[in-house]
Amino acid sequence: MTTSVALIGANGHGMYHRRHVAEFAERGLVRLVALADTRPVVDPPEGVPVYTDHAALLAETKPEVVIVCTPPHTHLELTRDALRAGADVLLEKPPVLDRAEHDALLAEQDATGRVVQVGFQSLASPALVRLRAAVAAGELGTVRQISVLGCWRRDDAYWSRSPWSGRRSVDGRPSLDGALANPFAHAVMQTLAVLDAPVLRVEIDWLRVRPIEVEDTATLRITLADGARVLVAVTLAGEEHVDGELTVHGDRGVAELAFREDLLRLPADRAAVLVEGRESLLENLLAHRATGAPLLSGLARTAAFTTVIEQLRVAPPPYQVAPQALAVDDGHRTLVGVNAVLRRCAAEGALMNELSTPWGANGPDGTANG
Repeated sequence: MTTSVALIGANGHGMYHRRHVAEFAERGLVRLVALADTRPVVDPPEGVPVYTDHAALLAETKPEVVIVCTPPHTHLELTRDALRAGADVLLEKPPVLDRAEHDALLAEQDATGRVVQVGFQSLASPALVRLRAAVAAGELGTVRQISVLGCWRRDDAYWSRSPWSGRRSVDGRPSLDGALANPFAHAVMQTLAVLDAPVLRVEIDWLRVRPIEVEDTATLRITLADGARVLVAVTLAGEEHVDGELTVHGDRGVAELAFREDLLRLPADRAAVLVEGRESLLENLLAHRATGAPLLSGLARTAAFTTVIEQLRVAPPPYQVAPQALAVDDGHRTLVGVNAVLRRCAAEGALMNELSTPWGANGPDGTANG
């Protein structure tokens, strides 16, 4: 049966969803019934109506699935309206930015009988499923630390891609368009998914290399209810590229996961092994509608991520490093030495301000955000 799909937020990252929906339409699984955006839609498909008002879209086209790909501060209203209109929702990450809104959406799911799948592709990794099974079976012993290292580069144009880029708030609403809540949100979510334990404490040390409101470089430490710690060490001003190395440290051994490639090395493996069987989150949502298959990234499963984001909202803002700490070339600003520092943080479970870093003296009172 063909499922009717609408996309709210058709420009920017919405173009990715349009391509994905088109692939499913070619297979006869879906049909795109409407697009919506507050700005003029780029290259709308012929015959597909375009709206600026999402309420009119929902009322007139009655889609069975709605993809919401808009700034985070708009997610609550748009998703709630889609659920009340009878649609299931594929909601871009981060789902919302505080637990009150997260709980409100969970309640709306229950009230409407519909579901929300959150766009954390990292949770669709079959390698993560195998890693979780290995942890549950005791193959690593007691897990003490989970760390992830990611070093990417984003140029000046990235931070001007939209009115909410690099902002902590938009129109009085939190936005948090920084490294942790947006590009590295997948990494944060995946570290939390290894154990699925409640979050007890959140510590942060973060900075920025250009005049934005959010972090582009951060170390985040999360203490879980079972005593394990998560350490996320990431930058968008990196030197050599590190896609996202996730490491699980147990008292019996270490596991390593590369979720994009679905590569996993468990303690008994000499080398990383490809784990096959990945499906997209839209495909999984369609399977849930058709057969009741469990959602890979259901709203309830992402609550720990929202708990972390809520704590980041009230943390002191990231400090800006001095220009002499940077190498600037063709719109890129590289934080010199950042890869080595973050790799050490990930290995030791330390925040940047707990190490002697080349940039610590540029923060307030000679430190960062302790």
